[in-house]
Amino acid sequence: MTTTVVRERGEAGVGRLPGAWRLGPARGALEIRQFFRQRDQVVFTFAFPVVLLFLFASIFRDDVEGAGITASQLYVPAMMAAGIMSTSFQALGVSIAIEREDKVLRRLRGTPMPPAAYFLGKIWLVVFTGLLETAVLLLVGTTCYGVDLPTDAGRWFDLAWVFVLGITACALLGIAVSSVPNSANSASSVVVLPFLVLQFISGVYIAIGTVPDWMLNIGALFPLKWMCQGLRGVFLPESAQVLEQAGSWEPGRVALVLAAWCAGGLALCLLTFRWKDRRTG
Repeated sequence: MTTTVVRERGEAGVGRLPGAWRLGPARGALEIRQFFRQRDQVVFTFAFPVVLLFLFASIFRDDVEGAGITASQLYVPAMMAAGIMSTSFQALGVSIAIEREDKVLRRLRGTPMPPAAYFLGKIWLVVFTGLLETAVLLLVGTTCYGVDLPTDAGRWFDLAWVFVLGITACALLGIAVSSVPNSANSASSVVVLPFLVLQFISGVYIAIGTVPDWMLNIGALFPLKWMCQGLRGVFLPESAQVLEQAGSWEPGRVALVLAAWCAGGLALCLLTFRWKDRRTG
């Protein structure tokens, strides 16, 4: 990969490199273009959660007793949360591991581009794809399953901060977990397995009330459960709070846990990220 760095001239006429904040959006635009050139990846990324939503909503479509909603409506915000994590944690965990083995990271590290610009580019990519994924699932949920859009500014604000904190936490965890696989071939297995398990114990595929408490307690240690809960609080009526483990949406706790994972994910990235694979040191 060839990286072009544009030099700026200061007042003294001495060339200097633009900083990471200037290069980050340009790097993000490159990442987005590369993503959309891989048509099979684009189709799979956006179609997979929609297909799962259709399957689960078609199989489980009865009214949820005492909640004032249908099972189909319950799946929509949960699938939105899973879609956000898929476009951030899973996508980055696999793609960065592949780029490391292909020595893309090593070559980028040898250019004048600030290392932070690479990560900012990845963040721009996951924010863009995460917004598209959320919009697609929201369109399907409102048109096919009767999910209502928020009617007040407060709930739109809740949607915004759940999305921002959730995708930031998951993106940072994806960058950190990319250092775990020993090779690009094993990256998918290493990253997808924990993500799949979390979906089952965090209220994505199975309703909270049917999951054993010890599994729920494990799921509560990770961000996906809180993203699901936060998004249910945005799109479902107040009567549906009875389905939660604590009987409430707990927006304050959702924000606290997701913010803590943002900080923890950043720390993990700083401690574990490698520009080279283990075989080349």
